[in-house]
Amino acid sequence: MKKYEEEHYRYERIQDKIYPWIKKELIDLHALNGKHISENDTLVVSFIGDLKIIFVIKREEDVYEVLKDNMLPPECNIEALYQKACENLVRDVEFVIANTWYGGFGILADGHNEASSLCFKHIWQVCADKLKDDILIMVPAKDTVLLAPASNEDAVEKMKEHASGAYEQSADRISMKQFLFSQEGKELTVYED
Repeated sequence: MKKYEEEHYRYERIQDKIYPWIKKELIDLHALNGKHISENDTLVVSFIGDLKIIFVIKREEDVYEVLKDNMLPPECNIEALYQKACENLVRDVEFVIANTWYGGFGILADGHNEASSLCFKHIWQVCADKLKDDILIMVPAKDTVLLAPASNEDAVEKMKEHASGAYEQSADRISMKQFLFSQEGKELTVYED
């Protein structure tokens, strides 16, 4: 019996529990099988810059399992899987935009899916429209997403300091790179200082 034929992995049973997770390094200390993730046996999608998307199955309240290639039926369409995973995230996870003490903002969710907010262009569009500015975004850890108006140099510098602290303290680090969401171009890109 193939893995994807096992009752525990039947696509019909897991499709509503799959989420996209943003990663730079293929490791996750909280996922059941996240200590040794390999592109050889795991579905990994290039995202932006050196960031990648992996998919996880939510098994219990705070229990996730990395979705491996052999858990998917051969006819599975990757674009459809990504779309479904994003729909699941929108349905199940509430993303809240919170103010920081330095004039920036943070994305709050459930402690597991904050970085996944990068998948949602509409979040960044709302922020850019409200601020009437391009926004710089940093994702230092799985549970930390920070943003600041690109034209506010003081807020951007303090955001970098905040990101540095979060990156150093986290077991699930992602990246110290900055990303730019252009209000005019409506696109997320890697920002080069």
